[in-house]
Amino acid sequence: MPRTLDQLAVGEHARVLDVVGDDDISIRLMEMGLVEGTEVRKMGQAPMGDPLEYAVHSSRLMLRRVEAARVQIEG
Repeated sequence: MPRTLDQLAVGEHARVLDVVGDDDISIRLMEMGLVEGTEVRKMGQAPMGDPLEYAVHSSRLMLRRVEAARVQIEG
């Protein structure tokens, strides 16, 4: 089973394999640039662990942990 984006440690990077689902949330994640082959780096997280901050291309994304768990990664 592939790892998911919420499992990255701060500073760690990975490549997107897939976004699970075909609902509005998965479509929104793909529209934000989380598509197959995209490099992602975890930049930080809020003190209580949610939301999580990621660098994608030249943007920063803030995702809830449940959203990040839908993005399968390698690396």
